[in-house]
Amino acid sequence: MSRFKWKPPAPDRNVTLCKIEMSLVAWCSLDAGSARMMVVSMSHGELTRFDTLLRVERRELRAEDAATLLGLSRRQVYRLLIRMRADGAPGLVSRRRGRRSNRWLGDGFRDHAIALVREHYHDFGPTLAAEYLAERHDVHISRETLRKLMIEAGLWKDRAARRPRPYQPRYRRDCRGELVQIDGSKHWWFEDRGPQCTLLVYIDDATSELMHLQMVESESTFSYMEATRAYIERHGKPVAFYSDQHSVFRNSRASAARGDGMTHFGRALDALNIEIICANSPQAKGRVERANGTLQDRLVKAMRLEGISSIEGANAFLPGYMVRHNARFARPAFDSRDLHRPLAPHDDLRAIMVWREQRSVTSALTLHYNKAMFILEPTEIARKLVRKRVMVCEYPDGRLEIQHEGHILPYRHFDKMRQVRQPTIVENRHLDAALLLAKEIQAIAPHHRQRNNNAPARHDQPTHLFPEPEVPVKIDGRRLGGAKLKRRPRLSQAELRARGTLEFVKAR
Repeated sequence: MSRFKWKPPAPDRNVTLCKIEMSLVAWCSLDAGSARMMVVSMSHGELTRFDTLLRVERRELRAEDAATLLGLSRRQVYRLLIRMRADGAPGLVSRRRGRRSNRWLGDGFRDHAIALVREHYHDFGPTLAAEYLAERHDVHISRETLRKLMIEAGLWKDRAARRPRPYQPRYRRDCRGELVQIDGSKHWWFEDRGPQCTLLVYIDDATSELMHLQMVESESTFSYMEATRAYIERHGKPVAFYSDQHSVFRNSRASAARGDGMTHFGRALDALNIEIICANSPQAKGRVERANGTLQDRLVKAMRLEGISSIEGANAFLPGYMVRHNARFARPAFDSRDLHRPLAPHDDLRAIMVWREQRSVTSALTLHYNKAMFILEPTEIARKLVRKRVMVCEYPDGRLEIQHEGHILPYRHFDKMRQVRQPTIVENRHLDAALLLAKEIQAIAPHHRQRNNNAPARHDQPTHLFPEPEVPVKIDGRRLGGAKLKRRPRLSQAELRARGTLEFVKAR
């Protein structure tokens, strides 16, 4: 005869195992009045099963109803009743508890698989590593099992560990003009009415006010120089600009270690005493990122209603749109002060916002810049600059100046292709503008024989490099040796190389 005393489960239902305290009285083995206490660990499901079977035992519940509640068959309920009557509550505990699974691979196999992964596939994912283990090492293991083993060995992180880190919000700056976030948003602003272009957005961090908008072909140094010059002329100089790590703002190449590490735009801002700060992530400059999303919705629809389909029309429309946008979304700053500073008397924006590069002058008073040669006029100042370095300044409007210690040196172009702005290696975001510029140059640039191999050859060009072979000609089955031949109209060297030989025809 058994008497059970059990504790109800803890309020926390997430606990897998609950403990039942029971007192067993064995008349045959224990003295009268003695009792022995034991603790049995049971899961929540086993505890529910035990309670339901006790109700069946007390005839408070039918076996059919208990089978429905437990999700078992009626026969299994009777089996459990027999086991509970014989062994008590411990008879309901799963007999597989404490035993290894029938699919247990063995410690040696597991260690061998992890050793192979650690040696050859330490940076592989579980799925790919399982494929290579089976293909190259004849080690067959499921990807989920390998995933668990790699997590235990520290070679892989589960989904929870690979979640992106949270970005905590920060407070706005106190004053207007203290921090201005800038970014370029490439989008189909004109939908199908015009080309894809980029909108440069300047937004104040303290007020969420759109300070300046300008539509450009691409996000480049010259476009930012023009937009920043217009911004400063209207509002003044802010304390700092907050941008991403675009190459316009930050020089991340190895060449930065050999110089001052500043970009052309950063050097111009340094001359104006404006700080440039690069964000470490897009979330850090979330104010301008959210503004881009709002503009991609509202501005696109506003320009559609106005029928705007060109960059010039958009730039004429944007000032009026900014007034409506700021009236809807801008908010007052915490501090009413405006930290924009006026331009100093020595600040010349048109002279500062330029692309500057140094070049060496040869003994012939020539220098190369942007795939072109420039010849300095032989003035008294220019003659003293042989083997010295001068500054080449390229303005956003295309003008080019050669300076040395404040003096502007007169020059003339030797190369006929005077304007080739796009570099040989073009970033993906600049590809559209580079292709458009290349088409314009090819359409309007003068013919350049050295860069275009299809140009006609000069009449005084030596022909000994391509001798005319003696080609036998057959007419009416007779072989004519040394027949007089003449060449077809003169071809360029490029066409001759392409064809591989000269073509001849019989004179008569």
